[in-house]
Amino acid sequence: MRDRRILSTGHNGTPTAMTNCEDGGCHRCAHPEAYPPGEAYDVCICVHAEQNALLAAARFGVAVEDCTVYTTLQPCFGCLKELLQASVREVCYLAPWESRFREQYAALVDRLGRENFRRVEVPDADASWALGRSAAAGERALGHEPL
Repeated sequence: MRDRRILSTGHNGTPTAMTNCEDGGCHRCAHPEAYPPGEAYDVCICVHAEQNALLAAARFGVAVEDCTVYTTLQPCFGCLKELLQASVREVCYLAPWESRFREQYAALVDRLGRENFRRVEVPDADASWALGRSAAAGERALGHEPL
């Protein structure tokens, strides 16, 4: 978002023309019990919402430098790196989670600027509507404090 205008949007899901996660397209998403929490993202075929938003902006020639990104869940380590590389100015998220790579993640947050990495509050304190099918993951994440 820049100047109160949405520049791009993204959602979590498999690449175009592949079976969606909800239909068994990604083994990691279809069988979360087979993987420890926060691990095996390297075998997940899903494209994260932040990645999809950056890719859509690039595909349509929309500059994202100095914009603000709003996400439902705190960006993962990989997405935060990509947002920094795209020169995003600010990251606002609804639900926090704790990174296993706490020190490395903190270094990325410091690079962005802690004042530019913040949890936002919404009038609906439950906010489960925003988590959709990820409600269970989001509820686990809500139990942790952000960096």
